[in-house]
Amino acid sequence: MILLFTIIILALAFDFVNGFHDAANSISTVVVTKVLTPLQAVLWAAFFNFVAFFYAKYITHGFKVADTIAKAVDKDAFSGEDLLYVVLAGIIAAIIWNLFTWWRGIPSSSSHTLIGGFAGAAIALGGFSAIHSTVIGTIIIFIFLAPLIGFIASIAITLLTMHIIKKGKPMKIEKWFRRLQLVSSAWLSLQHGLNDSPKVMGIICVALIAFNKSVDPSSLPGWLQLEDVSGVHDWVPFACFAAIAVGTMSGGWKIIKTMGNKITKIQQVEGFCAQTAGSLTLTLTEHFGIPVSTSHVITGSIMGVGSVKRLSAVRWGITIDMLWAWILTIPVSALLAMGIFWLIRLIN
Repeated sequence: MILLFTIIILALAFDFVNGFHDAANSISTVVVTKVLTPLQAVLWAAFFNFVAFFYAKYITHGFKVADTIAKAVDKDAFSGEDLLYVVLAGIIAAIIWNLFTWWRGIPSSSSHTLIGGFAGAAIALGGFSAIHSTVIGTIIIFIFLAPLIGFIASIAITLLTMHIIKKGKPMKIEKWFRRLQLVSSAWLSLQHGLNDSPKVMGIICVALIAFNKSVDPSSLPGWLQLEDVSGVHDWVPFACFAAIAVGTMSGGWKIIKTMGNKITKIQQVEGFCAQTAGSLTLTLTEHFGIPVSTSHVITGSIMGVGSVKRLSAVRWGITIDMLWAWILTIPVSALLAMGIFWLIRLIN
């Protein structure tokens, strides 16, 4: 029981770290364009991160991303106790890498950090046959595909928007897009919650399923009994969405600077277009239950609006550095989790 609750606490701690690590995703453009102050922006984003729980429960009626994360590893390949140690090592590795990239101001993927850690620990125990290669392969493909979709969508939305407003008065346009940026930021924050919170939810579900395998489930209180992700009790998603919202309120100022201005200079109209493109991309991937990186998506979208102005408006050197961070996140997290798993086994 102590091991299970340790995992749950660490998972929620990761969710909190995810929130302040990824706060920049949905608020960087509204802060840089001065539509909201930093404090107003994080409160705005946190509110919609949490509202996403009710949206998923009562409108979409499910957490598809959580189910995908839970399927990344072959749970039947391990005993209940071994699976708990796999989850523990994966979570610890994910927290370490997330904190390191936050400290360095790198907008890496919390999603891929978690997946890499979970898969790496499973490989350390059961070899490559212990992971579902189709699930992991799809996630890896979308490291490149998700920002590309955001990039293309951003270019299309920016060109369409510029065509619509080309005869408008600058003062009136600025006024309208300051308001529209609030809408696009809210939508992006909602999708951020829908996309990222279920990942941690999936990990907690795996831990609960593993614990139920290691004991007599009938001896457990109802809120701890779980055989499949679809039967998860409300306290799990509620806690996950709340944790990411509180984390978002803590902000992520180093990454906000990178996302907001270092990639390209943006104005209100461009901020709206980038956020709308990012939101559309996340809505699409969440619909199909594909866990993608919000950081990757919004970075691709910001690059798209910059490219519309001119290719030289995008600081490609910055984006290349970020691309390397994206590529390295899963293998580094996996290797870190392997080491932590072996250390845990050595201690035990």
